[in-house]
Amino acid sequence: MTLIEVDVNNNSVSWDELGDIVSNRPNLGQMVPVSVYRLLQYSVRHVLVEQFDKEFSDTILFKAGKLVGEKFTRDLLDVNLNLPEFFSELKRVLQEQKIGILRIEKVDLENMEFLLTVAEDLDCSGLPFIDMAVCNYDEGFIAGIMKVYTGKEFAVKEIDCWGTGDRVCRFLVNHPE
Repeated sequence: MTLIEVDVNNNSVSWDELGDIVSNRPNLGQMVPVSVYRLLQYSVRHVLVEQFDKEFSDTILFKAGKLVGEKFTRDLLDVNLNLPEFFSELKRVLQEQKIGILRIEKVDLENMEFLLTVAEDLDCSGLPFIDMAVCNYDEGFIAGIMKVYTGKEFAVKEIDCWGTGDRVCRFLVNHPE
């Protein structure tokens, strides 16, 4: 039995296979320290880079993030809202889930381009300077959210990151024509 069931026909995931965490962790609950989450993500990144290369690792993390972003949107967000209401709901849910604090810096509907920042980012807030942006999973997560909301593919590129010395993660999101 796998931890996450993947339906390759519609590229979706089922969180049912994760088990009943609430009932079966009555003393420890659902929350774990961010450091434990990062140990998992960074160890997987390290092994992927070691076994393949950085580009492969970045691609895998992006694809995983996109898959989860799509599922997150289908399960937790109302895609029938207009864009300002949708972004408002997204901000609320990201903060409730302790993923990060979203801010919409720029919206260009004519070009379908957005500039988003995420403060207190789950993946990298507090990292030392490593001269590298590390939020490939987040790029995919945002791309998955936008795909489900709009029905279109989006390119997402992190342009500022804690790893490069910034104090928020900033993402350029656009719909390539």
